[in-house]
Amino acid sequence: MENTVNQNQQIFMEERQRKIAEMIAAEGSVAISKILEMFSVSYETARRDLETLEQKGLCKRTHGGAITPLPDSGQVSVRPPAPRDFAKLPAFPEYLAIAKKAAERIRENDSIYLTGGSLGHLMIRFLPTKFYYTVVVNSADLASDLRALKNADIYVIGGKMRQSGSMVDPTALENAAKFRFDLCFLTGGGLSASFGLSNGTGETAAFQREILKNSMRRVLLMPGKKVGRNGFIKVCDINEFDEIITDKTADSGALEEITNLGVPVVIAEEDE
Repeated sequence: MENTVNQNQQIFMEERQRKIAEMIAAEGSVAISKILEMFSVSYETARRDLETLEQKGLCKRTHGGAITPLPDSGQVSVRPPAPRDFAKLPAFPEYLAIAKKAAERIRENDSIYLTGGSLGHLMIRFLPTKFYYTVVVNSADLASDLRALKNADIYVIGGKMRQSGSMVDPTALENAAKFRFDLCFLTGGGLSASFGLSNGTGETAAFQREILKNSMRRVLLMPGKKVGRNGFIKVCDINEFDEIITDKTADSGALEEITNLGVPVVIAEEDE
């Protein structure tokens, strides 16, 4: 009788894991909360299911769930500057969650540096409108979009403009050295506990180091899909930041390694 019960439990477990794997494949991700709701199992059981599926290569565990396995062979991320039309960039829900959470860090009378990446562009829609502050950017596109902001002064760090609209050349680096920031928002091509923040070009890395050096509070905005990966050139160690804001798609193992270094990590939720 006991053997029959154990066999039935094994069959149910395998069937449950098969259905979970099908959901991940179809939808791209699954939350542990959804597994609990659908199968009426404990949190620990759901976590073990995802561990098993990850071992089989059927998913990649994240904070609060799992996503489809990333098609990554471990190749270093090198992305040369390219034209960007921010108006046509897709606004992924997890990116919007990060942008919204980041904007909440801005205080009255702050002087802030706003990253020229897509997350900086998305932050514009969440910037405070009830009090005064100063925004500094090194992107012609962001500067143009910020003109409509009535309660903030906008400064542009100038230099040779890339196709992407950003400026990080030696002239921009020299100009950046003349500013001091209460708060900076940076992002990058990769983040790992062993290599820190990394990016695709030496100019970008040098520019970001100058911004960090001149900032009192430092917040890193890192999409979950880039956590645990490395870009081409190191910018700095993780402990250079006061806070890291990412999303629920971040690899749970990589996040654990990062939090063990003592830097606060905030998971931005899409429904907040």
